[in-house]
Amino acid sequence: MLNGHYLTGSRGSEIELSVNGSSVVCHRGDTLLAALLASGLRSFRRSIVSNEPRAPCCNTGVCFDCMVTVNGTSYIRACMIDAEPGMAVETGDKTDG
Repeated sequence: MLNGHYLTGSRGSEIELSVNGSSVVCHRGDTLLAALLASGLRSFRRSIVSNEPRAPCCNTGVCFDCMVTVNGTSYIRACMIDAEPGMAVETGDKTDG
């Protein structure tokens, strides 16, 4: 059941997805947020008040600062879904990562 999960001490197989048009390699079992952060992405969107970059802070689905578009579907919390092979991910801030 947990084969390839971080709790077993082993990583899942490598998978590839697209983030803002660039290829990102991560591991099966990673959350999408973990994959994005591991790829170097730091800013996911811009503040509507100050236009400052925003990044996830809770990793539990509460802050909504990890919202991305996945395969054309908007408002997906990256911390709440697993990375899947072939995903096309777009962030609201394409100036970082």
